[in-house]
Amino acid sequence: LPHLQTVVWIDEAGQGEEQAGMMRFSALMASGNPDAPRLADIAATLKASDPINIQFTSGTTGFPKGATLTHRNILNNGFFIGEAMKLTPADRLCIPVPLYHCFGMVLGNLACFTHGSTIVYPNDGFDALTVLQTVQDEQCTGLHGVPTMFIAELDHPRFAEFDLSTLRTGIMAGSPCPTEVMKRVMTDMHLSQITIAYGMTETSPVSCQSSIDTPLDKRVSTVGLVQPHLEVKIANPDSGDIVATGVSGELCTRGYSVMHGYWGDPARTQEAIDAEGWMHTGDLATMDAEGYVNIVGRIKDMVIRGGENIYPREIEEFLYRHPKVQDVQVVGLPDKRYGEELCAWIVIRPGETLSEDDIRAFCKGQIAHYKVPRYIRFVSGFPMTVTGKIQKFKIRDEMKNQLGLEEAKTA
Repeated sequence: LPHLQTVVWIDEAGQGEEQAGMMRFSALMASGNPDAPRLADIAATLKASDPINIQFTSGTTGFPKGATLTHRNILNNGFFIGEAMKLTPADRLCIPVPLYHCFGMVLGNLACFTHGSTIVYPNDGFDALTVLQTVQDEQCTGLHGVPTMFIAELDHPRFAEFDLSTLRTGIMAGSPCPTEVMKRVMTDMHLSQITIAYGMTETSPVSCQSSIDTPLDKRVSTVGLVQPHLEVKIANPDSGDIVATGVSGELCTRGYSVMHGYWGDPARTQEAIDAEGWMHTGDLATMDAEGYVNIVGRIKDMVIRGGENIYPREIEEFLYRHPKVQDVQVVGLPDKRYGEELCAWIVIRPGETLSEDDIRAFCKGQIAHYKVPRYIRFVSGFPMTVTGKIQKFKIRDEMKNQLGLEEAKTA
């Protein structure tokens, strides 16, 4: 990295030795001055279309790509995210998600910057106990997190000790948000106005979001409506034709939020953004008559068992209803007879026990027989990116190695 001049170090003021090329975050914060003449000089050199951030995708399916985002991309997105949360200067938002990811940078920092809200950083890395303590001590009104973070906070053995009554809003995003977890967050954490946001790094990132006044049933079961000044279509992945209301297809986004491109990779940029400017997300979704969007799953994650299309998220949502299940991920594995079979990785709640037979008995008569996972494993956690997204391809690879399975050869 020959051009890298400065690295900002998230420090504790007054602690740690000085390092060449490192700037303390505490010193950076203390140096701020809105009246500095240099700000006007810098502003005069900038255009809205200038790239400001190269945001590497999380690598949930493979090698990360450098999504290049502009001032127009992220500043507008941050503003509309804050509007959905109804942020004001009176709000204090706790941001435990990484700042080098769109979640912390745009949904957190820029949403606050554009609304004058206070930013609270609980730590330099995620720790459920520290988050709970910080929310109480700082009387935060908002809290962000991916589902696994909220699950860790809710299930922490000291959860009941903390007063979280100042909370009202926040965002759960980053991966599919289980309905049961949403309900617990709203009741047990006082986040009655929490919102769900959907998007991807390449769209700055949010395309759809519920707002604090979205009807409760829509807030726990959809990702809300399309953000202002953006277009979304649900299209047949093969033909590109827009599908009927309620029918699943690939979600595509167009508008100010679509990235400038993948850094130094025009070929992959053309694969993702078509000639009409639509960003193809690779996500399967439906849209109802009122415009609410529901994410069904990833196109690559869809399982075809004996000719039946199965969406892993549907099975995950069902298994979340088991009182002893803390977290679950479902993937498809190759099978000589049916083409693919389902596999469930399950994290059991602390102090509880479960067997494979217990899970199958829970499924019997409640879901179709072909949706019952053939393979069930009880695990302590899932492979994740540094931003908290589940890497399902690693679950598949590990199970294929364990079971000695090979992908079927196709023409």
